[in-house]
Amino acid sequence: MATTYYLFFLLIASIVFIIWITAYRKVNAFFALLVAALGVGVLSGLPLASIVAVLKTGFGHTMEKIGLLIILGTTLGVILEKTGATRSMANAILKMVQEKNAPIAIALTGFIIGIPIFCDSGFIILSGLNHSLVQKARHQMPVMASALATSLYAVHCLVPPHPGITAAVSTAGGDLGMVMLGGLVLAIPAALVGYGWSVWRGRKITHAYVEPETGPGEVKHLPAAALAFLPVILPIALIGSKSIIMLYATPVASQESTFFKIISFAGEPIMALAIGIIFSFTLLQKEYKKELSHWLSEGVDKAGMILAIIAAGGMFGEMLQATGMGKNLGNMLSGLSLGIFFPFLIAAIIKTAQGSSTVAVMTAASLVTPLLADLGLHSPAELTMAILSMGAGSMMVSHANDAYFWVISRFSNLETAATLKVYSMATLFMGFTVQLLLWGLLVFFKS
Repeated sequence: MATTYYLFFLLIASIVFIIWITAYRKVNAFFALLVAALGVGVLSGLPLASIVAVLKTGFGHTMEKIGLLIILGTTLGVILEKTGATRSMANAILKMVQEKNAPIAIALTGFIIGIPIFCDSGFIILSGLNHSLVQKARHQMPVMASALATSLYAVHCLVPPHPGITAAVSTAGGDLGMVMLGGLVLAIPAALVGYGWSVWRGRKITHAYVEPETGPGEVKHLPAAALAFLPVILPIALIGSKSIIMLYATPVASQESTFFKIISFAGEPIMALAIGIIFSFTLLQKEYKKELSHWLSEGVDKAGMILAIIAAGGMFGEMLQATGMGKNLGNMLSGLSLGIFFPFLIAAIIKTAQGSSTVAVMTAASLVTPLLADLGLHSPAELTMAILSMGAGSMMVSHANDAYFWVISRFSNLETAATLKVYSMATLFMGFTVQLLLWGLLVFFKS
């Protein structure tokens, strides 16, 4: 048990170190995360020969998952910015809502878009629009970035077909339709809590937003709003179509049908963004066509630092996972009689320890499923609540070992400390809110 407490101490110490060295010593986040990962590996007693291998694995896995996505998303963002499309979209949104309601508009957009696509994909696609809304409506970036991030995140953690909660349904033997409906209902208060905290806390943070080095420049004629939205909406529609269609497709149909094959190919986030880039070429005015090659190069260049920091976050998360921290802390709670709070705490500890919501809820499902009867969670409705409880736990806490945290920070040009104070704290309250609602529902159900 001493080893478990020691690993927990290492987790807390490493997070404090990252906050201190990035926020107060102004050290680049890549090197802060690299040093933290090395420190955890050495101090946890991992064999020295395996530490470098773990770092490489974490770096490689992160690049494999979102490397191409970030390069393509950044490139699309540059083209939309240079052609004036993001300003055209911002103007259209602000015509529909008052400027003071811009945070509500971006949060609602994120919630709807987050149903079919991953939170990191959605944030990358919408980041250019978010920057334009900040400039046009004069809202602070910590408010706008966190409002968008938390609305996407609420759906990602609770609603199938997102992979973590879907895998938990399969492992625990739950009903996918019940979990989907319940998750969608619970994602609403989670997103509202995230939005409320984002507005309240974000407004108190000043000088946290680093203005982009290159502005949008002067565009003589902004593209029509419908044309400007097309390169953003099309990838979202393709990704969402794949998720929905493949969810209900039979294995035979998905393997033999040409239609399913095309949707599966075009709906992959990487291909969907590539298609979005191709359609963004329709926004080019004659005088800017010669600049296209420079814009493509700028997109790749801008992605470089973002990729490095996000991959370093992957190394840190992989190192924490290699220590067995999440499993040990989960085992520490296994002897306690916590009822519906047990699956929640297991998922929350694993999430906080290793960074991935998907891994957290999948691992929690494997640990908790054999214990459901002992926890008094017998009926189909109680099983659904237990699965959603794991989803609530997988929300908290998103911090420096979560790749999504760095997507938010880097694509919003936010300082690390500001992202922790606004977004990370929001995820804490979101998870607790959902869990308390589930607990109240269970008490009512059993009364």
